Amino acid sequence: MTEKTALTPATHTTPPAKFSHGVKKGNILQVAGQVGFLPAVEGQAPTPAGPTLREQTLQTLANVRAILEEGGATWDDAMMIRVYLTDVDHFAEMNAIYNAYFEEQGLKEAPAARTTVYVGLPKGLLIEIDALAVLS
Repeated sequence: MTEKTALTPATHTTPPAKFSHGVKKGNILQVAGQVGFLPAVEGQAPTPAGPTLREQTLQTLANVRAILEEGGATWDDAMMIRVYLTDVDHFAEMNAIYNAYFEEQGLKEAPAARTTVYVGLPKGLLIEIDALAVLS
C-alpha cells in the first residue's frame, strides 16, 4: 500500500488544526482549500494579499501552485479545480482573472472546474481554491 504524505510548502503556515495543505498518495495529489494569504512570516499571523478579488485570486492560485510543486505536480497535472467565492457578483471578474492566469501559465488542457458561492470564509477573504491532481 502506498504511503500518504502531507505537504506543507515553506511559504505556508502550519495548519491551525489537524489537516494538511496538501496530501499525496501514489500518483494522486489533493490540495486543500487555499486562500489569498501572503507567504508565511515567522511569528506573524497570516496576512491577506490585499482587499481586492484580483490580489487574493492571484495569491490563492500561487498558494495552490506551491503545494502542487511541493508534491511534484504542475498545473497540467490538475484534473479538477474548485473555486469558492463569497459574492455572486465576483463570478465574471474571477473568470477573467482565472482565464488570463492560466493563459500565462501555458496550460495545455484546461482541468474540469466548478465555482460556487460560499459565505463561510474568514472576514476579508473573498476566494478559496482547491485542486485535485494526478501525476503521470
